[in-house]
Amino acid sequence: MADFYTTLGVAREAADDDIKKAYRKLAMTYHPDRNGGSKDAEERFKEITEAYDVLRDPQKRATYDRYGEAGLRGGGGGGFHHVDLSEALGIFMRDFGGFGGLEDLLGGRGQGAAPRTGADIKIHLALTLAEVFTGVDKELKFKVLEPCDRCAGNGAEPGSKAHQCPTCAGHGEVRRAQRSFFGQFVTVAPCPNCKGEGRVVETPCKKCKGDGRMRSDKTIKVSVPAGVATGQYMTLRAVGNVAERGGERGDVHVVFEVADDVRFERDGENLFTEVHVTYGQLVLGAMVDVPTVTGSINLNVPPATQSGQVFHLRGRGLPRVNASGHGDLHVRAQLWTPDKLTDEEEQLIERLNQIQRSVPADREKGLWAKMKEALGA
Repeated sequence: MADFYTTLGVAREAADDDIKKAYRKLAMTYHPDRNGGSKDAEERFKEITEAYDVLRDPQKRATYDRYGEAGLRGGGGGGFHHVDLSEALGIFMRDFGGFGGLEDLLGGRGQGAAPRTGADIKIHLALTLAEVFTGVDKELKFKVLEPCDRCAGNGAEPGSKAHQCPTCAGHGEVRRAQRSFFGQFVTVAPCPNCKGEGRVVETPCKKCKGDGRMRSDKTIKVSVPAGVATGQYMTLRAVGNVAERGGERGDVHVVFEVADDVRFERDGENLFTEVHVTYGQLVLGAMVDVPTVTGSINLNVPPATQSGQVFHLRGRGLPRVNASGHGDLHVRAQLWTPDKLTDEEEQLIERLNQIQRSVPADREKGLWAKMKEALGA
């Protein structure tokens, strides 16, 4: 599949408004209602809508810029998937359906009210760094609006039914034409009688009061991919709230919140940690334990190591989300200074202090040279 930016004909640094304008222009050209049911136009319409839906979302766009399409795919049926025609039309109408006269531009208005979609649900999911390292299956419990079991979701009391709205003739919207000095303006608004549904319920259901929905508890399982970070999310399609009186379900957005681990600082898939070592270990060299997310490993500190030196352990960081490989673990060896000394330790340190009165001159000059270089002097 072509690059999303190429599909929309915009540069990778394009602003949000430029992306929206490019999509609207292409969508008007390839919209199925303007192309007599052409399969080629339909496929093109789905492609440009899919590209637009990713690039218009800041988080999806950032993930796509870094990892490509593979980075958008989440576990457990969530995350990215190719849109079908109904979704593409829904995205187009969601962002551009409010423009007056849109149906005329597309070659005629529909014969009924557009199907409603239930409200999306956002769930914050707490994760530990260990869970992020391996990936994890989680069980989510939340409140959701389900179809009423008495009226089967249509809002009408059993034995009665909904009728076509007489105000809008079932279209779900009304048009008003106004003349001014500049010509005639047509405005489109939801029908005030049926509230955009195109039908009215004469005898509302006694259990749901005509809404067609009841609040219920729901439990689902999700598979969280390894390597996710705080603020990233996965989308579970059509498992959210059902719309009023027989509409479609919304989505569930699972937002990840990864707890801090005091042992590490994180930068994407890379981890940073610090280990304390004694003066003798720095001078003579030693094998020291270094923490990892799931345990520890041995680090060989060579003789004559300077305090603050950083060791880079390749592939010991976190997994790359929805991609192969791991980041790195960066370990800083820091000199440990004891708060108290035994008599023997104090005597040995005092003796060493008498031998090593100061830093050798060549080392001192080298230190100043490095400081000047860092300061740009």
